[in-house]
Amino acid sequence: MLEARGIVVVLLAALVGTVSGMLVTAMSQAVQWLHWLLFGLPPGARLSAMFSLSSPVQAAMPAIGGILLGLTFIWLRKHRFRTPVDPIEANALYGGRMSLTDTAIITVQTMISSGFGASVGLEAGYTQVGSGLASRLARLLRLRRNDVRVLVGCGAAGAIAAAFDAPLTGAFYGFELIIGIYSIANLAPVMTAAICASLSAEFFGGVPFPLELAGLPQLTASQYLPFILLGLLGGAVSIAIMQLVTLVERLFAGLSIDSSLRPVIGGCAVGLLGLITPQVLSSGHGALHREFAMNYGLGVVASVFLLKLAASAISLGSGFRGGLFFASLFLGALLGKIFAGAMAFVSPATGIDPAVAAVVGMTSLAVGVVGGPLTMTFLALESTRDLTLTGVVLTASIMAAMLVRETFGYSFSTWRFHLRGETIRSAQDIGWMRSLTVGLMMRKDVRMVDASMTLAEFREQVPLGSAQRIVALDAEGRYAGMLIVAELHSEPAEPGSTVLTLARFKDAVLVPAMNVQSAAETFRRAGAEELAVVEDFDDRVVVGLLTEGHLLRRYAEELDKARRDLSGEG
Repeated sequence: MLEARGIVVVLLAALVGTVSGMLVTAMSQAVQWLHWLLFGLPPGARLSAMFSLSSPVQAAMPAIGGILLGLTFIWLRKHRFRTPVDPIEANALYGGRMSLTDTAIITVQTMISSGFGASVGLEAGYTQVGSGLASRLARLLRLRRNDVRVLVGCGAAGAIAAAFDAPLTGAFYGFELIIGIYSIANLAPVMTAAICASLSAEFFGGVPFPLELAGLPQLTASQYLPFILLGLLGGAVSIAIMQLVTLVERLFAGLSIDSSLRPVIGGCAVGLLGLITPQVLSSGHGALHREFAMNYGLGVVASVFLLKLAASAISLGSGFRGGLFFASLFLGALLGKIFAGAMAFVSPATGIDPAVAAVVGMTSLAVGVVGGPLTMTFLALESTRDLTLTGVVLTASIMAAMLVRETFGYSFSTWRFHLRGETIRSAQDIGWMRSLTVGLMMRKDVRMVDASMTLAEFREQVPLGSAQRIVALDAEGRYAGMLIVAELHSEPAEPGSTVLTLARFKDAVLVPAMNVQSAAETFRRAGAEELAVVEDFDDRVVVGLLTEGHLLRRYAEELDKARRDLSGEG
């Protein structure tokens, strides 16, 4: 195994970042080419920046994309592909191991979804392709577990940095959302990947993301309170959005149709919304820039907000592949303008600038959906190039993050895992706990006796001090209970009494597949120091024993190893 450290990891991160920047640029240009081809856009134009579709026929494009996506569902189902693993799940559960097949599936499906106008972003595809290739490179070089996780974070950091021309944003996306923690040891590789990806995207023709904000007023201390309220509002709306997407998904799942047909229905609905305004189509890059460049009335902004929200929920709920990253930025900017307009009526003296409110709303809502307050703060800083906004944006982002964490507990990605039955709340590595199983920790030298043995016979065969615990078996050779030798020698022996009458923990057993968390919980509930391990809960054939002390010692050792890996001490 290659013990990659220091300059070697940094060099690999530079390679990962450069390739990520190239792939992100290629994906973006391919989707933009699809928009030009399918929607008749002039060169350089953005789909969501159009004032109206040039032909009503173009409203059918999302439905056609739904047909193509449905065909991919049928093909994947026929070949029995499992649910793809994304970078967060890979780093949390699998030590950063990702499949190139999963990467190709997500990338193609995301490009079809966004390319045909579904209201989803490409960021999920970007991070998947960057992290997937980084994972494969790390595994080819046989890097150790934490190095693989770091390179997966570098791939995602490079992808986001290239997508937004924002190295700091990409780096902290990698720290907060993919690696799960910031450490000095990981700073150099992640920042190197982000910078190389940004430079690579610029070299190969990537479109920068800066928001042109000119003539912003000086922010005063009195304006922090309204923006804190906006941050809390953004957090609350982000929770509502995640719940809405889940509700729409359940409604589609309740339809008596094959899952491959759901994107077609969703595409028809999104196309009809696109007839009202193309701002709801695709990720919304052009619409966001248009929103900052023009000053629409409160009614128009509110209507676009509702239409975009509906389009995104329908797209994701019906099965289109993508994410809410950019949709949350666009919706947040609209929410900020709505808030500024409402404040102008409620308290005109406050003097909330709509452009500043749009930036604060953009980051606040995105923090709730995506997670990562520092990621979004740096995105605001690098996209506006205005340092004066940083303080108020960070304050509002922290308030949004606190509200979501305390009342909901999930970002959009981890919420989706929760709905699938996974207990992942971040990308922090918990996979080692799942791989540390009872089967690996138990000892197999188990001494067993027949549960029908009398106390007198037991005392004769098992002298005091010869063993601490003996397993009792019933007539069919199954686990019947645990015998504490000292207790059986101290209890008065009634004529004909069997050891079964003094057996303990009759219903508390472990199975080899249990992980360290489940086993520790079983010990806690039973109040036992040692438990029997059986093949399964039905047959109850004893295969080993495990003490609570050994379990806790192994857990502490692995926990310390994980801590040293994160801090760079290992």
